[in-house]
Amino acid sequence: MTTALKTLGLAAALGLLAAPALARDTIHIVGSSTVYPFSTAVAENFGAKTGFPVPVVESTGSGGGMKLFCQGVSLDTPDITNASRRMKASEWNTCHQNGVTQIVEVKIGFDGIAIANAKSAPVFKLSLKQVYLALAAQVPVADDNCVLKDNPYKTWSQIDPALPDEAIEVYGPPPTSGTRDAFVEIAMEKGADEIACLHALKKARPGSADYERLTKVLPSALVRDGEGKPLAGKKIFARIAQRLREDGAWIDAGENDNAIVQTLEKTPSAIGVFGFSYLEQNGDAIKGAVIEGKAPDFDNIADGSYPISRDLFFYVKKQHVGLVPGIPEYVAEFTSEDAWGDYGYLADKGLIPLPEAQRETIGAAARALKVMTQSP
Repeated sequence: MTTALKTLGLAAALGLLAAPALARDTIHIVGSSTVYPFSTAVAENFGAKTGFPVPVVESTGSGGGMKLFCQGVSLDTPDITNASRRMKASEWNTCHQNGVTQIVEVKIGFDGIAIANAKSAPVFKLSLKQVYLALAAQVPVADDNCVLKDNPYKTWSQIDPALPDEAIEVYGPPPTSGTRDAFVEIAMEKGADEIACLHALKKARPGSADYERLTKVLPSALVRDGEGKPLAGKKIFARIAQRLREDGAWIDAGENDNAIVQTLEKTPSAIGVFGFSYLEQNGDAIKGAVIEGKAPDFDNIADGSYPISRDLFFYVKKQHVGLVPGIPEYVAEFTSEDAWGDYGYLADKGLIPLPEAQRETIGAAARALKVMTQSP
C-alpha cells in the first residue's frame, strides 16, 4: 500500500471516530402521564402543520422522565421531558453533573388533582384533613398528641360518620409520578397541617421547648438525619405527612391514568387519584369529589380556589437543537394560541390555560429557548 493510501485510510478512520452520532429525525419526548395527552396533541398538530415527523411521546412519569432526560446529551437520551411538577434541585444537579447544562423550562398551564369515583357510587365531600387521615401511613393518636399510631381507619365512616360507610380503597399513581409528588405535597401536607400537634411540629425549631416536647414522643429515625443530627420540625412534619399507607388502602396503579379510570368503573366502592383532564374526558363514567367545598372543575382550578391544583411544565434539552430537527418548531406550536390559548385545542383536552400576560412572557422566553440560569 502506498504512503498516500495509508494516509488517506488513517484520515478516514480518524474522521469516523471524531464524527458525532448520526442525528435522529424524530423528536423523543418522555415524562408525566398528566402532560402526556397535551404533549401528544401538540405532537400530532406539529407533524400535520410542519411536515416534520410526529414526535414520539412516552408516558414514563415525571420522575422517570427526569431520570432519562438527565442521563446526558447523547442522542439516545430524550430531547424533551414533561412534568406535572417543577424540576427538583436534585434533578437539576444530576443533569448538570451529566453535561445537560442548557435546559429550557416552559410552564404550560394548570391542572387539578381529582379524587374521583364511579358515577353510580356515593358522593364524596371531603376536607383535606379527612384525606390525610384516610391515607397516611401513621396518624397522631389525637389532635393535640403527636404520638403516632399505624392508621386504624378501615372505612370512610370511621373518620366521619357523615362519610360513606365504604372501605378505604384508593388507586393512585406510583412514586415515579409527578401527580403522586404533587398529591402528597399539596393534599396530604395541607391535611396534616390541620392537626394541631403536627402544625406546631412544622413550626418548631431544634432546641426550642416546643421541639423537645413534640419530638420526644417520635421515633428517633423520624427526628434525626443519617448522621444523627436533629432535623428541623418542618422536615419531620413532611416525613410524617407524605408517607402513604402500605396496608392495601392505597394501591399504586402505575403511570396509566386511564387504567385507574377503568378500575373505578368496575369497582364502584373504590376511589382514584389522577389529573383533572382524565376526569373531564371520562365524565360520563366518573365524578369528582368536592374538596373543601370546591368541585374539581375548570373555573375553580383556574382561579385557584380548588385546593389540590398545580403547575404543569415541559423541559427542553437545548443542546439537542440542531442535532434533532424540529425542536424549536415544536416549542413554537406548543406555545401558540391555537394550542395553549384560552380557546386552544389543549383547553378542549382539559388544560387550564395560563393568564394571557403569562402566556406572552413565558411563550416568548420559550420560543427564544432561554436557558435556566439557576437551580429550581
